[in-house]
Amino acid sequence: MNTLTELLNNRWLWTAVLASTGAQVLKVLLILLIERRWRPAAFMETGGMPSSHSAMVAALTTGVALTEGLGSPLFAASAVFALIVMYDATGVRHSSGQQARLLNELVDELRAVVREGFAPLPLRVLLGHTYLEVLAGILIGIGAGFIAFGMR
Repeated sequence: MNTLTELLNNRWLWTAVLASTGAQVLKVLLILLIERRWRPAAFMETGGMPSSHSAMVAALTTGVALTEGLGSPLFAASAVFALIVMYDATGVRHSSGQQARLLNELVDELRAVVREGFAPLPLRVLLGHTYLEVLAGILIGIGAGFIAFGMR
């Protein structure tokens, strides 16, 4: 039972999870505000504004920085992890989304020519993030970290 209590009391973990969840809720609300449509399914999607992955790792890294210090090995590990996640979101995953968009266009063109028996499913386009989406996630995560851990 002690292990479960430790898990439930892990402020670093829950701050990161809440930052990610908050970013996903904000994503749904921004779609409602900007596009004037209710799309609750966006809560479970990757990509878009803001980056919930960036919010999560930034909250974790901020919490570690505020409790363990900037010189700690745990902060170094957390910061490197965060940088890898954010690099991947703007690099590999963003490129994959652009490639999916182009492949979907090619499939549409082929469908018009072939017509019979050609029905591949479209690829997911919104996989990665722009730099602005990652920056917004970082700011949400840093804010969550300061709310949860404050300055010590």
